[in-house]
Amino acid sequence: MPKTSLRSQTENPELRFDPLFQAHYRAIYRYCVRRLGPSEAEDATADVFAVAWRRLDELPTGEAARAWLFGVAHRVVGNRYRGRRRQRTLSARLEAKTPDHESHEVLEPGPDRDIELLLAALDELSATDQELLRLSSWDQLSRDEIASVLGIKQNAVDQRLYRARSRLKARFERLANDSSRPTPEGAST
Repeated sequence: MPKTSLRSQTENPELRFDPLFQAHYRAIYRYCVRRLGPSEAEDATADVFAVAWRRLDELPTGEAARAWLFGVAHRVVGNRYRGRRRQRTLSARLEAKTPDHESHEVLEPGPDRDIELLLAALDELSATDQELLRLSSWDQLSRDEIASVLGIKQNAVDQRLYRARSRLKARFERLANDSSRPTPEGAST
């Protein structure tokens, strides 16, 4: 009998992949939903685990696998963002479409208004700042995991998070102050 047919259970890829998938699928899916929306999240999550399957021999073990998967998800989401941008550019060229004007509805003070202002402030930040804040707050990754995902040093994570939070706070306060000022009648927005 050939030796290759006597593979141990630890060499069986399914036995290594299934627990990884079960342990981390929900977290990776939530990460993708927050960045891409539900319509693309399942496909993006499937892409992440397809990469994990193909690179199973390179995948770290234990908790390091979680950060590795988030790093793959970060790149998958980035690829999808670039694809969206290319699609929008192409559509705009083909249709010679002009941008629609947004509604400037003013929300009453309260939690919904604060959430809207926070999201608007977050949108004003650079993509790097947004990703750092999301990894830290929404995905609750440790600074070690964030460093692994983004390929930077742990000290850089601390410094960049501090600056990103400061910029977010400044933009939120500016938006909150701007939205609380009444606009003069007849003034264009």
